[in-house]
Amino acid sequence: MHRSGPNYDVDPRLPQPPGTAVWVGADAFAELAATAGTLERPVVVVDCYPGVDEAAVLEALSAHFDDVISVPEAAARPIDEIDALIARNIGTDRVFGYVTKHQLADLYDVALLAGLRDRLTARTGAVVLVGWGAALAAEDADLIVLADLPRWEIQQRMRSGMPNWRRENRDEDILRKYKRGFFVDWRIADRHKTTLYDRLDYFLDTTTSVEDARLITGDAFRAALDGAVRRPFRVVPYFDPGVWGGHWMQERLGINGDVPNYAWAFDCVPEENSLALDVGGIRVEMPAANLVLHRPVELLGPGTFAQFGADFPIRFDFLDTMGGGNLSLQVHPLTGYIQDRFGMKYTQDESYYMLDVGEGGGVYLGIKPGVDPDAMFEDLERSNRGERSFPAEKYVNRFPATKHDHVLIPAGTVHCSTRNTMVLEISSTAFLFTFKMWDWDRVGLDGKPRPTHLEHARRNVQWERDTEWVTRNLINRVEVLEEGDGYRVEQTGLHELEFITTLRHWFSVPTSRHTASTVHVLNLVEGAAAVVESPDGAFSPFEVHYAETFIVPATVGPYVVRPADGVSRCATMTAFVRGTEDPHGVAGAGLRCTTRAQE
Repeated sequence: MHRSGPNYDVDPRLPQPPGTAVWVGADAFAELAATAGTLERPVVVVDCYPGVDEAAVLEALSAHFDDVISVPEAAARPIDEIDALIARNIGTDRVFGYVTKHQLADLYDVALLAGLRDRLTARTGAVVLVGWGAALAAEDADLIVLADLPRWEIQQRMRSGMPNWRRENRDEDILRKYKRGFFVDWRIADRHKTTLYDRLDYFLDTTTSVEDARLITGDAFRAALDGAVRRPFRVVPYFDPGVWGGHWMQERLGINGDVPNYAWAFDCVPEENSLALDVGGIRVEMPAANLVLHRPVELLGPGTFAQFGADFPIRFDFLDTMGGGNLSLQVHPLTGYIQDRFGMKYTQDESYYMLDVGEGGGVYLGIKPGVDPDAMFEDLERSNRGERSFPAEKYVNRFPATKHDHVLIPAGTVHCSTRNTMVLEISSTAFLFTFKMWDWDRVGLDGKPRPTHLEHARRNVQWERDTEWVTRNLINRVEVLEEGDGYRVEQTGLHELEFITTLRHWFSVPTSRHTASTVHVLNLVEGAAAVVESPDGAFSPFEVHYAETFIVPATVGPYVVRPADGVSRCATMTAFVRGTEDPHGVAGAGLRCTTRAQE
């Protein structure tokens, strides 16, 4: 993929201070060996996130050390025992499981770990422990390294045949591989690596490959995260094709690649996206989740952290059907249902903000009056058996849409966008909890039927959300909050049942905002470019371009957004968690929008 468009940046990076050390490829492992060589009989831990090529890490280290041990090979429980342990979390469904509460130590044999520790006690020279869980065998290691990579890269490797950790499932359905990662491996791995952050001597980026790994010191790793929460920043977006995908992102943003379309993109999902550092011109990539896990209060704010913990609750993504097809007809689970059935904290409330709409574009939203639930689901079952197409417009409302419309979709509302829409989806971050009801007689790009979940859907559809209800409650609920010379602030949603508030700022002059102690997520939905500045110079000016999403951490406080050219009419959409602003800060997070002259 390369960028041919003039503005949208597919590879945003956080610049690091001059002189920050970085080692690449073979030099990275030589640096580890050199540092270990200054210590007497050191124990070196290279703890690997599941998905890191542990065999390649072992090989690279073996060129410098005589005693290199794979801790998973030496001490992990047999895979059939692990499978039995997590059977409830995995279940039998192709897509859904239950979030595990297990710790990494549960996957290891206590006696075998003890044997490894005895071996370390008797060592006569340097010993290197490698693999996911290596730190369990040496809590007082002399040198600790975290080898890491983001979830999106893990998914790409799974598609190319990489198995789950210690399993022989290279050819298994990618949805089942992802399910094991999402409900088990990544949950355990994130809990584990949070115990390492403050102790790290080095951070090893293995996103590209082990042969091209990038190494920075633990101090540089922590300093990068500390710096990120003091300024606006972007995570690295990623893009993926789909059966309903369109071409707007290719044509308008210049997102090119050897794919037929781009159906969707994650423009701000820190648990999935990367954070890229610029270290003297060298790119160092890490999961953006490291920032969420290591500096949650500074990033999210005390109120949001109190409500969600170290979990980034706001998601911005793109759904592109321009020249493509309808999204699947779907519904999201109610909060009690997702907590009970899947072990998630909160559900996928969402909204569609229309960045662009083509001919005939719109949304399916809510149920028509008087619909018989049994009749509707009987027709859905027939359609999913391939007996006939589902008569969607017999049961579901279809509304036209125009650019800048905002459609609210609280959980339990039947919905989908139609072909010829470009949607900025502003939602809570519940990831994969979409109950597909019908997929317009399509199969996936892999040629397999896309899974539907009618039993789950039926238990969550809110039948009272009919034509009148959704028209009154969910479409373009715009309220002007503040207006002046060159600017206007509007509240556009979300619905009272959802925990996110969204504001739209129209401006052709510099406007002042304030996080009021809660994180802001913004997208420039109108205008070629805007600049985000600190009124007191706390961070360097930060330029954003049309359709780019960026994060303003809670600790930033006051910030100014202005058109990059000083005169053009721009608009941003801002999302934050309602009711989490600091009562001693600015009332109503993000509402303040005065011109610089008025200040």
